[in-house]
Amino acid sequence: MSRAKPIVAIDGPSGSGKSTVSKLVAQQLGFVYLDTGAMYRCVGLLALRRRVDPLNEDEFQTLLDKLTISFARDQQGGQQVLVNGEQVTRAIRGHEVSQAASKVSSLPVVRARLVAMQRAMGAGGGVVMEGRDIGTNVFPDAEVKVFLTASAQVRARRRYEELKARGEDVEYGVVLTDQLERDERDSRRELNPLIQAPDAHLLDTSNLTIDQVVAQIVAWARQG
Repeated sequence: MSRAKPIVAIDGPSGSGKSTVSKLVAQQLGFVYLDTGAMYRCVGLLALRRRVDPLNEDEFQTLLDKLTISFARDQQGGQQVLVNGEQVTRAIRGHEVSQAASKVSSLPVVRARLVAMQRAMGAGGGVVMEGRDIGTNVFPDAEVKVFLTASAQVRARRRYEELKARGEDVEYGVVLTDQLERDERDSRRELNPLIQAPDAHLLDTSNLTIDQVVAQIVAWARQG
């Protein structure tokens, strides 16, 4: 497929810096930023609210049939996430929602629905799309693929500080344990596990600044 502008696929585990980096890369390239992880968080949030078993496909079918997810820019230039017309940008970032999102993402019926939505959103190129299987499953033909990683301790510390800044009462040890469990689920799930695409650039962010990571990815994107 020949695209006027490339797709930049950024994959990696939770806490590797995907969201922050992807937003900045999109800004520098003048591309659209698509947070696929937010889409799974939306489904996780709905599952919690409606008390749907996060591992029961039958219970999810009705929810998915009526599901709409969209992204919009706020007045400050940031991104808003809407599910079924409701603005849920902050609501989907809680610790409990993160765990629910990881569980529902293992369901084939959920992945099939969201992957179809993601492909429709990014098919024309000129997008920076981040998630856990963008370069391996959603857009295996993406022109630029990056796999971000960092040590489990660094990633848990980032997540802990993010949650504390939002006013959540969490402990670092609990966040680290949940992080390791989520890594295990994401990497061992049967359908589209979290793995590095063979042709992806590997970038360990443990000891890099955000600016350094962004500059490297932008350079790869401009090299084609």
